[in-house]
Amino acid sequence: MAAGYLPTLLGAPSSSFFLSSPQPRQTNLLSSPTAHNPLRSVKATTLTEAVTAADRGEKLAAWTSIRQERWEGDLVVEGHLPPWLNGTYLRNGAGVWEVGDSAFDHLFDGYATLVRVSFRQGRATGAHRQVESEAYMSAKANGRPILREFSQCPGKSANLIDRVTNVIGLITGALITDNANVTVTQLGDGRVVCLSESTKSTILVDPDNLGTLGRFRYTDGLSSMLQSGHPVVNESEFLTLLPDLVRSGYLVVRMESGSSERKVIGRVDCRGGPMPGWMHSFAVTEKYVIVPEMPLRYSASNMLKSEFAPFYAFDWLPESGSYMHVLCRSTGKKVASIEVPPFMTFHFINAYEEKAGEDGQATAVIVDCCEYYADPTMIQTLLLHKLRSGTDKDELPDSRVARFRIPLDGIPSGGLQSVLDPEEHGRGIDMCNINQSCLGQNYRYIYACGAHRPCSYLNTLTKIDLLEKRAKTWYEEGAVPSEPFFVARPEATTEDDGVVISIVSDIHGDGYVLVLDATTFKETARVRLPYGLPYGFHGPWNNTLAITFDLNGPLELEDEDIQSVKEATVGLLDLNSVVVHVEEDGPAGGGPNAIPDAHRARGIGPWIGP
Repeated sequence: MAAGYLPTLLGAPSSSFFLSSPQPRQTNLLSSPTAHNPLRSVKATTLTEAVTAADRGEKLAAWTSIRQERWEGDLVVEGHLPPWLNGTYLRNGAGVWEVGDSAFDHLFDGYATLVRVSFRQGRATGAHRQVESEAYMSAKANGRPILREFSQCPGKSANLIDRVTNVIGLITGALITDNANVTVTQLGDGRVVCLSESTKSTILVDPDNLGTLGRFRYTDGLSSMLQSGHPVVNESEFLTLLPDLVRSGYLVVRMESGSSERKVIGRVDCRGGPMPGWMHSFAVTEKYVIVPEMPLRYSASNMLKSEFAPFYAFDWLPESGSYMHVLCRSTGKKVASIEVPPFMTFHFINAYEEKAGEDGQATAVIVDCCEYYADPTMIQTLLLHKLRSGTDKDELPDSRVARFRIPLDGIPSGGLQSVLDPEEHGRGIDMCNINQSCLGQNYRYIYACGAHRPCSYLNTLTKIDLLEKRAKTWYEEGAVPSEPFFVARPEATTEDDGVVISIVSDIHGDGYVLVLDATTFKETARVRLPYGLPYGFHGPWNNTLAITFDLNGPLELEDEDIQSVKEATVGLLDLNSVVVHVEEDGPAGGGPNAIPDAHRARGIGPWIGP
């Protein structure tokens, strides 16, 4: 007999089903007794300077540290949520920029805050919690940052031992942060991880209570300390890039579902520059992995400097060349490598194969990205004091939807062109998303953050139609929307049949989850949050909803009963699907990344059912 568990995500007493009313859990984030210790190991702004810079009114919730470490409760719905919208949206991002008497300078420095919003039959619950990385916990314990974040440098020291220690810490990775503040993703076997661009920042979390379970331990022995901040994940595999700072190149690696071992698909040697280019994200098609080589390159000297460099750990070297490489996903062989005009991007949107002839063979690869006209100063625009300055100055660098066409016939160079008039989206575009069923395929719609100028940050939501080359926009004065996420209707008939979700901080310092009809791009609902949340980055949606019966313990089911329970529950609640967790050996049953028994016993295990 297998023990089937219905894990607690939405509670229900006895045989009745209703949305639970969890008790708010509140912890003062800055109440540590060590909160006034001075910063010694790394440079940062003083807390007084940061508070002065941020004292522009409550409307700056997006750029202000979260009010408390943890909260959970019911949310008020204004408007109409579609009855089919049942599932959970997770979002990760920077949320704490102060510790003790010190404050970080850059948006990317903040300690990770994980947010969850769950929907069911027109109602919603929400929660947020800090990711308990070593970086965050050591900063809390010591009242100062211990590990270096994105914009930090060691600071000048007359002590030779300190300087040597900094160098050794960089080389060994001991001083590299594990602050997993870029994204949260669900692996094919159900494990959920937060991560950023250091390999050790891959951290297992519990999607139910948002608790930190521990560091994800890769078992392959690959020595790279860095990784892409945006792996490509599906039910069968986890794809990512590992920059090689020693031999100047990239490893393309795959980790199969249920495994903790990354296997090398292939390698790309850099064609220009002394170091590889930054690759915050990359693109894939059905057959290929596209590896970008951008002229914003890693810089070992900048990492070791005792003063700030203009682009922190990077150098902008347009004379080193810009390249796009294409690897076959099945063989690992490089099938194309072209030189392109200099470009600057954080996020690739999508890619697909251009096919011709009766045999349907790919003749080129099309790659779209949010591109800043080869201007790296967008990194400096994300300094917190600039974001907090308000919208009266037009300080946001121009950006566009740009397209590479990479021929597969050996042509050595390629172009980069705007897909539509950038004025359609206010000459600003980033934080992009698509219908995930179109990943790696020809597609029509992009959902992203755009600009209503003058502005110092992206302040609209925009839907771009690549066929009509037009955009629809949502804008509210003083509001700061975060990355829009498209959720398809279960029986969708078109690419834009669904809703778009974005977490917004408004002009009054309040927060809400905005729900837009993806077809019309008109508002259908606002789900009120208890307060405005810091600006977040990325995360997934999961249509599978975990339901529990309150039966004073796990519900044991015979194997043949599991499917009938799932079908009955789906029919009763009009849900898309229901998870029934079965305790058995597998990725959750052993090894360094197993779901702990304490969590399994109360029904918190893989998020995808059998």
